[in-house]
Amino acid sequence: MLDMGAEEREERAVVLDADVAIVGAGAAGLSLAHRLAQTVPGALAPSVVLVDAPPGPLRPPRRTWCFWEEGAGRFDAAVTAAWRHLRVRPPSGRAAEGDIAPLRYKMIRSDDFEHLVGHDLAGSPAVRRLEATVETVEDVPGGALVRLRDTGARTLRVRWVFDSRPPGSLPAARTTLLQHFHGWYVRTARPVFDPRTADLMDFRTPQPAGGLSFGYVLPVGPREALVEYTEFSRRPLTADGYESAVRRYAEDVLRLGELRILSTETGVIPMTDAPIPRRVGASVFRIGAAGGATRPSTGYTFAGIQRQTRAVAAALRQGRVPVPPPAHSARSRAMDAVLLRALDSGRADGPALFSRLFTRVPMRRLLRFLDGRTRLHEDLAVGLRAPIGPMLRSALELPALPRHPFDGP
Repeated sequence: MLDMGAEEREERAVVLDADVAIVGAGAAGLSLAHRLAQTVPGALAPSVVLVDAPPGPLRPPRRTWCFWEEGAGRFDAAVTAAWRHLRVRPPSGRAAEGDIAPLRYKMIRSDDFEHLVGHDLAGSPAVRRLEATVETVEDVPGGALVRLRDTGARTLRVRWVFDSRPPGSLPAARTTLLQHFHGWYVRTARPVFDPRTADLMDFRTPQPAGGLSFGYVLPVGPREALVEYTEFSRRPLTADGYESAVRRYAEDVLRLGELRILSTETGVIPMTDAPIPRRVGASVFRIGAAGGATRPSTGYTFAGIQRQTRAVAAALRQGRVPVPPPAHSARSRAMDAVLLRALDSGRADGPALFSRLFTRVPMRRLLRFLDGRTRLHEDLAVGLRAPIGPMLRSALELPALPRHPFDGP
């Protein structure tokens, strides 16, 4: 006869209870765990399980994140380099340059970020780390169950789940482009970089038939830098195509001479006007790029992640339903939809458009605009510096355009 009591005891032994499960230990998952690891006097202190995938293809690749902020920041100990002087180079002619003080353009490498956050989490009793593969996440009355494998605990029973894993597919959109890139961390034989200046966009690259391309240079010393080739287009390149593009940029445009490649990075970021769902169940939410933290017009994500995770942590401590807020305002997303349509339709010349904006708008103001921190009159002033005809035509046709699934990778 089956001993039901023994079966129930076995089930309890493989169930781990907590208030919060964070699925994925990339930038979003680690940022939220880092905030919840801190004790705030007089506030609720939820128990947290951070689920990281085992080593292998489910783990996020090594990556560099960049953002701008004023003064000291939460993760400054992980910052590789920071710049107050930025430059944008048009296809020909004089570059647009500017001092963005009191802002700083900051660069964090994922290994350094993980080390910093991991050190802080190790000293926190509120956060437990678990290495496992998540099979399913499902709502149940009063919370959610996270089914696991590759670990002793087979199920997490929690009140709230924050899932930062990339979704299997993109929502239907009127426009979807990919920002895809390949970069080299290089050390050159001679001093060729100015460590005081970062090149955000260098349009002296061969332009693709559809979309746009540019170089990106973040110097960390006179002989060391991240040198990257980036495209906004509908399809990524082959591995050989990326290598060829970066090599051509380094040799023919930058003329770096003899160099050594220390490491590489490759990535693909969707740039879409699709509405990204942040709540996918009664107790299940998406955060980070999976929850709409990426700015559609630029691909920048790290600052949006910090806005989301800060709000989620505050809601949990106050006992409120912790729905992640939109990382970008409705007005910002509407403007991004117009820009994406103008680029995708070919009406707007991408290199000319961005070069014109950085030439005609003070760089500090333009960065605030790109971060969604400008007021309506400032947004209108920036818009008037863009090519009005293509942008207006794109804006007028958007309401009639159908949304369709993205057919790319």
